[in-house]
Amino acid sequence: MKVSVCVATHRRTERLLAVLQDLTRQQRLPDQVVVVDNDAAGSARGVIEQLRSTPAPFRLDYDIQPERNIALTRNRTVELADGDWLAFIDDDERAPESWLAQLLDAAASYRADGVLGPVEPQVPATAPAWIRRGRFYDFPRLQSGARVPLNRMRFGNILLRGAPLRSEPGPFDRRYGLSTGEDGDLLVRMARKGANIVWCDEAMVWEPIETKRLALRWLLARSLSGGQEFARQTINGKYGPINGFGRIRFFLRALLQMLIAGGLAAISLPAGRHRAAAWLVTASANLGKLSAFWGWRYRAYA
Repeated sequence: MKVSVCVATHRRTERLLAVLQDLTRQQRLPDQVVVVDNDAAGSARGVIEQLRSTPAPFRLDYDIQPERNIALTRNRTVELADGDWLAFIDDDERAPESWLAQLLDAAASYRADGVLGPVEPQVPATAPAWIRRGRFYDFPRLQSGARVPLNRMRFGNILLRGAPLRSEPGPFDRRYGLSTGEDGDLLVRMARKGANIVWCDEAMVWEPIETKRLALRWLLARSLSGGQEFARQTINGKYGPINGFGRIRFFLRALLQMLIAGGLAAISLPAGRHRAAAWLVTASANLGKLSAFWGWRYRAYA
């Protein structure tokens, strides 16, 4: 069984080197690591040459995808990967030595076509107090072996069987290339065609939170983008059948939740900035849901 690890990168040379070095220390080494650079200038090339000079204990393939588009960049990693299984990790994450082995063990134990693991945020001690108190970067976790709900599908830490992945058109939809959601869109398509995608809580990676993300503006933009994607998938019937009345109810609920959250943000400020920020994040997510109805798309990667 051959395993390829895929990394899409864009101008994060130091962090890319760190995660690639993590891959050289895996208990179960990958057979191939594919890095596709979404910087037309090829800023990651030096990192690849440095690692190859070591040399790396696996085949290391590198290519440049010059068009600014996360979906096309991930598609190129799939094209270059020749493994029976493909693992995906982001260029700003860190993988403990047991990471890949735990994903593969879970795939075998649960007879899965995909295994999704947690991404544990590492907020620096220098972050503002309201950021550290708010736990804004945490994501819900599941019991190992549980099927991942359609509305929690994402990349960042995932292992997929190559055959069903490669059978999908794209497989990532290039229309998501400057926004977010190309990962959830792909996984929902696979799951609805019968792919068994389960959770492995032990296969954790870490994400050191970048300084530029320690800001309310970034949190609001992320939640708005997430709300847009959730609404698009919902009103297009990706999570289940929905009729015209269901779409109206979804819109009215999002509108009500946005107004309530906005009001609670104002009155909760005396209780702490982290509480007010949490309600603003909720309001922004619901604004994102509403904006999906008139077709506006926030372009996170523009």
